[in-house]
Amino acid sequence: MTKILHVGGFSVRPKGAFLHSVGWKISNGLIRNGHAVTNFSDRDAARAGAFLGHRKFGIAAANKALRVFCQAAQPELLLLSHADVIKPETIADIRRDLPGLRVLQWNVDPMFESDNVTRLASKLDVVDATLVSTAGAALKPLWRPGKALGFLPNPVDFSIEYGRTHEQRNLPYDLFFAAGGENMPRNLCGQDITPDQLLRRIEGAIPDIRLKLGLMRGQPALVGAAFEQAMYGSALGLNLSRRNDQYLYSSDRLAQLAGNGLAVLIDRATGYGDFFSEDEFAFFSTVDELIEQIRRLIGDPGRRQALATAGRARYHALFNEQIVARYIVDVAFEKLREGDYSWPTLVSF
Repeated sequence: MTKILHVGGFSVRPKGAFLHSVGWKISNGLIRNGHAVTNFSDRDAARAGAFLGHRKFGIAAANKALRVFCQAAQPELLLLSHADVIKPETIADIRRDLPGLRVLQWNVDPMFESDNVTRLASKLDVVDATLVSTAGAALKPLWRPGKALGFLPNPVDFSIEYGRTHEQRNLPYDLFFAAGGENMPRNLCGQDITPDQLLRRIEGAIPDIRLKLGLMRGQPALVGAAFEQAMYGSALGLNLSRRNDQYLYSSDRLAQLAGNGLAVLIDRATGYGDFFSEDEFAFFSTVDELIEQIRRLIGDPGRRQALATAGRARYHALFNEQIVARYIVDVAFEKLREGDYSWPTLVSF
């Protein structure tokens, strides 16, 4: 058993009601693996310590609160989950207070965002390890001698992704498609295309398709229970990240779609074909192939259910919250052994 303090986006604010947060899943996995876990919301601490609750005015208070809490609780592992309010100097101070402390930062934002790389790099000197939801050469900007660096899968947690869409033959929607910035280009199948352009091509080829949209065509963002219900009523889910050509990078939507039993449509360029077969995910390399996959699966509910069932089971077997949590602890305490995990683990350049 390890005493773990998990710092990040555990806000209790109702805005967003983000029930599928990766942070919650990781904490769940750690607890189910027998560890003592405390979640600490750096953002809420900043708001609580600021005049009128403005977070940017409470940064110093949040950093002080974290150090004081660590002095009192004396965790053995400090996990930093997009904890941008916390300064590197504070982590250095905490490490001086607790000489045996291990520190790991994890992140599920893309490496093609320069601001994200900058945020991660700012803490490299004060952490023992960094895990990111991208694998391979894209991690090179974060490599430092003596610091562990590697891939972090987007975990699935059946206590959170508890939809069972794969068991339903008849559903109100054929395709779930949620994309913020419908006119923002995405790299898909080796070309730039906006979600709106992609949607028009799909509708042009399959005019009677029944769509469930989020943040498109004037539809509101889907959050909380509304987001869950949208997935529960949809047969297929399109996994569309901003870029689909960096090895194993995906938004955490992938775990949400697979975990809730939707048949997952995914670009082959993501590299997930190394872990999933054509009978588990519906892969495509061109927009025309994507459209053909949609048409075929809509027309054959039995095949769609079989593919979704197999994909859900495979995703859970590979990337469930307990396996991912165990991996994080192994990396943090330098207990990782070659072959322990089925995905690419640590890198060296």
